This record gives sequence, structure tokens and C-alpha cells, in this order.
Amino acid sequence: MAPRPYWTGAIRLSLVVLPVQIFSALNRQGDVAFHQIHKPTGKRVRHQNVVPGVGPVEREDIVKGYEYAKDQYVLLEPDELKDLKLESADSFSVIQFVDRNDIDAIYFDDPFFVTPDGDAAQEPFAVMREALREARKVGLGQIVVGGRERIAALQPCGKGMMLETLRYENDLKEAEDFFDGVDKVTVDKDQLALAKQLIEQKAGKFDPARFKDHYENAVRELINRRMKGKRVKVEPEAKKSGEVIDFMEALRRSLGKDGGRKPASAAPARKAKKPTAKRSQTRRRA
Repeated sequence: MAPRPYWTGAIRLSLVVLPVQIFSALNRQGDVAFHQIHKPTGKRVRHQNVVPGVGPVEREDIVKGYEYAKDQYVLLEPDELKDLKLESADSFSVIQFVDRNDIDAIYFDDPFFVTPDGDAAQEPFAVMREALREARKVGLGQIVVGGRERIAALQPCGKGMMLETLRYENDLKEAEDFFDGVDKVTVDKDQLALAKQLIEQKAGKFDPARFKDHYENAVRELINRRMKGKRVKVEPEAKKSGEVIDFMEALRRSLGKDGGRKPASAAPARKAKKPTAKRSQTRRRA
């Protein structure tokens, strides 16, 4: 069964109109979902729409309201919201091209796959995809998804394209409100050299398959054991021994048994001695 598109419309670039469909790129099927259960009866808890002093109400009697003062609301009918005509409701107009690296990662939100809608859209779709790929740019515009107009970035993705929604500036909290408590510290050059060496030692290409959701796997294992009638007793985690408190020593131990290469200034100067052959060999082995 073919997946249903999350949104159907067109990508607009100047006078170019490209019919497309977008699909959510997130897979939620593997997520463990819990329900609220009434423990004495084992039955699922159901939630009702209740108005204080009135009791349960029908869903069709519920409308959206904006609270402009305490307990004072402006009511909006569903048809009024649908009548708001926004160009971005059925089209994504590219208004600017930028380098993807120019967009801070904190702005990126949800990814969507973009495919051509119909045979006639195949060729212009491929042209736009390859033009973005060779220019190494992403196209920025706005689109209405999930009942809200969002900024989005269009970029090539394999044989298709990908649309990533972005957060607005007002959606994010001010970083300085949280970083004010971070003291200005003069970085020790020797510690910095060891930290950079540790980064280089663990550097590599991103492989998403290397990372597993250990918590979700543990929850599934717990569920399977409980379904078999087994109770699970979680043993407290053993306290790790040999923890290193000194930051410099921790960096050295992280680099290997011998602490990695020590910066020249880290070791105290020794009085030069003429080494014997045996001592030279021992030093090289060390």
C-alpha cells in the first residue's frame, strides 16, 4: 500500500511551477506507546471534554478560542480559519538560496521527503534537484504544514529532494539567558592540545546505524518479560572504580594507557645524560 502524502501542492521558483507531494521522513512505528490504565480494573482510562458546571460536552460544540484577558476569549469558527487564504497553503515558493551550513542546526525541525506529482513533473523535478546539488545550495521559503505556516529548506536527497521545516527566531529562547552563568576561563594550552588529540582519535564519518535506542530496547525487553509473567528486578548500577578527578589526568588516560603524547611543556626539564644503548632501547619501547 502506497503511503499517503502529508501535503500536496507545488514548488514555485519565479515562473516555474513544479507539482510535488511531500511525505513525513520520520518513522514512528517503532516507538513504544503507553496508555493510562486504571490499575484496580486493568481498563483503559478514557478522557472526556468537560466544562466546569456543565459536564461532558460533544466534540462538535467545541471551537477554538484565544484568551486575550483572564477567562475572556475570542471564539473562532473552523470555517473562518479555513478561509484564511495563504499562498503557502498549497505552494512552496523559493525566495532565497543559501548554504546549508549558514543555517544554525538549532533552527532545523522536521524532515519531509519530496517527490514529483505526476509524469509531467518528473523532468523539471530532476532539473531542480541537480541544480541544487551542483550549486550546493538549499532553497528557502514558507509552507503551511500541521496547521501552521513554517519556514522550510529544500535540498537534494538521493533521487528525490528533502524539505526540512525550520523554527522561527521567536520560537527559540535566548541562549545568553542560560550562558550567563558560564565563567570566562583562560584555556590551558596543554589541556587544549590533549582535548584536540582526543577528538582526532575518535573522529570518523557519521554512521547512524552505529547508534541504538538503548532505553527503548530495554523497555521492549521489559514488556516482553512481563508478558511472559516474569517480574523484572533492576539491579543497581555498580559504582565505577578508578574515576579520575583531575581533568588533565582524565584527558591523558582517555588517550590510552600511556596517556598519549604529552605536550613538550607538560614534562619537567631533565638534566641531559648520555644514555647507554640499553637505556635508549628501553626508552623507545616505553
